[in-house]
Amino acid sequence: MSEASRRLPSELKDRHPEIDWVAVAAAGNIYRHEYEGVDETLIWHTVRHDLRALRGVAAAELGRLLGDG
Repeated sequence: MSEASRRLPSELKDRHPEIDWVAVAAAGNIYRHEYEGVDETLIWHTVRHDLRALRGVAAAELGRLLGDG
């Protein structure tokens, strides 16, 4: 997801300022290269909170594409 977020158009990111897009993009580097130092609570927070917000953005954008939103 972090790599894919880097390819999103800035207009889409601007529609969703509630997402810390810089942090999303950086997360991949942290999880790939600094994985030994990643705190389990950070992973759990990402799964429980951040992914939910990204899912909401994906649903909203899909709705825009399909003409539902």
